[in-house]
Amino acid sequence: MLQDITKIGVIGAGQMGNGIAHVCALSEFDVHLADVSQENLEKGLAAIKRNMDRQVQRDLISADDAKAAQARIKSGTDYKGFKDCQLVIEAATEKEDVKKSILEELCPVLDEGALIASNTSSISITRLGSYTDRPGKFVGMHFMNPVPRMELVELIRGIATDEETFSCIRELTKKLGKKPVSAEDFPAFIVNRILLPMINEAIYTLYEGVGSVDAIDTAMKLGTHHPMGPLELADFIGLDVCLAVMQVLHEGLADTKYRPCPLLTKYVEAGWLGRKTNRGFYDYSGDTPVPTR
Repeated sequence: MLQDITKIGVIGAGQMGNGIAHVCALSEFDVHLADVSQENLEKGLAAIKRNMDRQVQRDLISADDAKAAQARIKSGTDYKGFKDCQLVIEAATEKEDVKKSILEELCPVLDEGALIASNTSSISITRLGSYTDRPGKFVGMHFMNPVPRMELVELIRGIATDEETFSCIRELTKKLGKKPVSAEDFPAFIVNRILLPMINEAIYTLYEGVGSVDAIDTAMKLGTHHPMGPLELADFIGLDVCLAVMQVLHEGLADTKYRPCPLLTKYVEAGWLGRKTNRGFYDYSGDTPVPTR
């Protein structure tokens, strides 16, 4: 039941994890944020402070609200802090073997009644739930990026997910100020099933020389009123994440239309992952992003 949830654990202090911790703390939940390194935690906590300061400047929250929310967030590099959590949200990198390892290590620490959610953007919730000791208490809870600003959360029920679990997480999502939308447990769910093939097609358009980076992004921004061009958006998401989702779609649906563009694969192999590495379809090392092709 929602009223039983007072403390929420978040695994992963990256862009998604620190965003989830941010909104949970602002909604007056105690939060335990964990990551593999203290450096990652410090970066995550700094991002939370920076993003809350921005909300204060825009009069979205008060300075007192921000201070109180940050005080609710504790952090650590081990799983001990999850022992008294009623819900833990896994927000680690989009690799199934990493998530499997985390879930197997997490379960022995938790109380018997604790719920687990995964922020996976594409991987089977049924399969992830099978790696736990409580598939009935496991659910997909896919937040959008950036979490503090985006209103949507996709909720995905695995084949074993209990109705009580799903209902509780739906109510929690509303309490976080988000809009829950139910998605079936198919590869990439709803948003990424539609969005990532569009981005992949934009990369094919670049790869085949139909247009330059600037031409493609300008055409989509001015021609369809998208706030960001698809290549700019790919850099924002992370090219490694884009590739991982396309691989899940390609393998899970066995349709050649989901084949990742070879250029996307090359960029990831080069370590050009977008904004987080200062280089992707744009170079971000200067004051203004410059197309790399």
